[in-house]
Order: sequence, then C-alpha cells, then structure tokens
Amino acid sequence: MFRSLRRTLCAAAAALLLPLAGAHQAHAAAALGAGYWHTSGRQILDAAGQPVRIAGINWFGFETGNHVVHGLWSRDYKSMIDQMRSLGYNTIRLPYSDDVFKAGTMPESIDFSGGKNADLQGLNSLQVMDRIVSYAGQDGLKVILDRHRPDSGGQSALWYTASVPESTWIADLKALAARYKGQDTVIGIDLHNEPHDPACWGCGDQATDWRLAAERGGDAVLSVNPDLLVFVEGVQTYNGVSGWWGGNLMGAGQYPVRLDVPNRVVYSAHDYATSVAQQSWFADPSFPANMPGIWDKYWGYLFKQNIAPVWVGEFGTTLQSAVDQKWLAALVDYLRPTSTHGADAFQWTFWSWNPNSGDTGGVLKDDWTTVDTAKDGYLASVKAPLFPGSGSGGDGGGGGGGASAACGAAYTVSSDWGSGFNAQVTVTNTGTAALKSWKVTWTWSGSQQITSMWNAAYTQSGTGVTAVNAAHNGSVPVAGSTSFGFGGAPGGGTVPKLTCTAT
Repeated sequence: MFRSLRRTLCAAAAALLLPLAGAHQAHAAAALGAGYWHTSGRQILDAAGQPVRIAGINWFGFETGNHVVHGLWSRDYKSMIDQMRSLGYNTIRLPYSDDVFKAGTMPESIDFSGGKNADLQGLNSLQVMDRIVSYAGQDGLKVILDRHRPDSGGQSALWYTASVPESTWIADLKALAARYKGQDTVIGIDLHNEPHDPACWGCGDQATDWRLAAERGGDAVLSVNPDLLVFVEGVQTYNGVSGWWGGNLMGAGQYPVRLDVPNRVVYSAHDYATSVAQQSWFADPSFPANMPGIWDKYWGYLFKQNIAPVWVGEFGTTLQSAVDQKWLAALVDYLRPTSTHGADAFQWTFWSWNPNSGDTGGVLKDDWTTVDTAKDGYLASVKAPLFPGSGSGGDGGGGGGGASAACGAAYTVSSDWGSGFNAQVTVTNTGTAALKSWKVTWTWSGSQQITSMWNAAYTQSGTGVTAVNAAHNGSVPVAGSTSFGFGGAPGGGTVPKLTCTAT
C-alpha cells in the first residue's frame, strides 16, 4: 500500500453466534477456538479440529512514537476491549515496532485520571502489551501480533533497515514468541507489514526475496513456539504486475512458504479503497463487478484452490465516496457470509478500531467511544462466533424434545471516572433450547442515565432500563453468550440486579 497516503496519526493526543456447518461434528461439545490453532487446506482449525474464523479489528499504536495502543489518552483499555467484544469482533491485530524491545521504552499518552488504566501505571510498553493480551483472553478474543515497522519512525519496504538488521528482526520475533509461549490468546505473528518494492517473491535474492525471508523468520518463531500460526503478507510487484503494498500474493502458488513445522502458514493480503489511493480497477467500466476477478488474481486463488488460508489483515475506507461504498460491499460479499459458509471463508481484521487513521478513519468516531454504525454495519455478515473467555460459556449446540429457552445476564463496569462510566452486559443462554431473542431489565439505585448503547436497543424510564437484542445477536445457542455495552453518567453507582427474559 502507498504509505505516503496512509495514516495521519494523532500521536499527541454481533457477535454473530452462528453454529458452524459441515465437518468435525464429533467435536461439537468442545469450546470453539480453544487451544492453539493450525491449518488444513484453506481452513484454520482449533485444537479440537473445529474450523474457526478470524473476524477482527486492528488496534494500532504500539508501532508509533506513543509505544502503546492509541486512545488510552481517552478511555480505559478494558472498556475498549469490552466494546470490541460487544460488537462481535473476535480477534485483535496489534501492530508494533521493534522499538518496544529496547530497554527503557515506555508508553506515552495514557490517562490515569479517575481510575482509568490504573493497572498500567509504571509498566513499560511490553508489559502493557501483556495486560492487553491477558484481558483480551479473558474476554474471549484472540490476538495476532503484527511486526508493523522496524522502528517508530515509519514503515520499511524490506524486513530490515540499516539500523534494524535482519538479525534484530529475528531476535525480536523469537523474543515475542517466547514471551507468549503457553498463552494461547496469542495465536500467531504477522512477520512484517506490507513488504513492497524492491521486495520480490521467488526471485532467489537473499537480500530482497520476501518469500525466503519469511521462511527464515517463520522458522525462527516456530523454533521457540511451534504452536503459533505464521502470517505472511504479500509484496507489491510480481512478474511486473503491481498492486497494494503487501497485497500481491500471485507468486505464493508457485513459490510457497515452506516451514519446518507443517500446517502453520496463513497468507495475508491487504486491500483498500480510493480514500487510500487510486488503482486502475476502480475506473473500470464494469466496477464493482470486476473486483472478484482482481481479488482472485492477487490472493483469492490461494483459498479457492485449497492451497492455504487467506487472511485479509487490513482493509478499510472513510466510506465517503460511492465508489468506496460499492468496494466495501463487494469485498464483504467476496469474503463469504458466515451464515452461508460458516468458517469455510476468508479470515479478516478490519482497519481500524482507531478513528485517527487519516485515510480510512475507524469503527470508532473521533470521541473514541461512539461507534460508526454504518461502517460497522457493512461487516455484520462476515462477523463470526466469539471464543470462550473467563466466566463466559462456549458456543455449543442445543435443542431437542422438551427444550426450554432461558437466559441469564451479568453486568460488569469496565471503567468509571466519576462523571461517567462504561459497562458491559453478557447474556448467556442458560436453557436447553436456542434463544431467538432476549430482553434484559434492571433498575438503578441512583440517578444514572444511559448516554449511548451498542449491540442492543434500549428504553429508560426513570431509573428503570430495558435493553433488547439487536437484529444480529438475538439468536444465541445453548450455553452460548453474547454481550452489549453502554456508556452512562454519572459514575459511582452500585451494580444493579439484572433480569433476563427469553422472548
């Protein structure tokens, strides 16, 4: 991708719980997504052999001069992760630079007022990453670590620079793999973000052949932690045909990445709209009908020919132009709706959670709290099952003769800064039949008022609140769960008693 147009960073400053059809029925009782993952043909399988789908979001910042995810100057990190989960994103891609491995690298621009981010005080950047990974795992989200830049100054065409040689890249990859060994929230590492010219694929030059470098980097990761997935992006140009930075995987069919540990490679493509840069295909008279053929050529064939899983690690747009709206709708359809294909589909993480990506914006608006519901709505059909976290059930089957529908609800305050607060409510199917819809009610003991709610609709009369499911998360399988979140004011209230009704 053309980084001259990418990401003006303000550095200063649902869940579709759908049962997966097809094979592996013998493992239906196992918690979906549990353990480490591996590949089989074009699918990613969990430890029990069940197909899983990455349906996630990019949360950037560790790769910038802040040396930490952005937005912590505005909100508590736990409330951000809770909100991601409530919107149905099941994976976080965390970009970083090798600067975070340097002694003394500390995060900047974290707000600790009013108790926000209290457990991050005094921690260095890697220790903050530990806390984010840990809480994401508790919430049932998986994490992919993305080596985005060699240093916080900017991206590089190759995986090394004069100041960050290949030996440093290898050493830091191994350190990261070792750091999270045995912690299966981290499912893998994206070896290097958006290789581009003069990076080549299959040319045989040790200095520029990204395919060979990915083999060296991937084997280094797996020598420390053989359970991880290795995510390998494309290049810019192959045999004279150019595309997005990191988005050209045309050579991977003829020259596959070969690792010492089998069934670990996931190929990754990036794809963008006109808010990032113009490409010839946007001006084609047949647009957007021409786009599936474009995607087939650059990366989709790997999936369609059952060669390997394909993860669209970045895609995004400001959504302001009609062309971009048509592009996003076409791409989402190409990625294959979960309701039709289950996990036999393309993997993805949207760019980005952050609103301060200059050429795409984010799922969050500039206040770092309000959801861009139009943008998030485009992704609804390709969201996928969440994974079990601490205190929440798995996505089991259910039903049968004499089955009854019932639900329970748990209320958690994720951040409270006195004048306001954020909370999450997890709805769990406690019955013996799948839920078709649900309603949660409660009464506050104080003067709290809801200011915004996501993943549910609400009414409030005095101190009484009623929240009902959104269209996409009313169906909950037996022992499964979904969640919604909200902001309110003032803070300091007691946790109310909830009543959940299957409707």
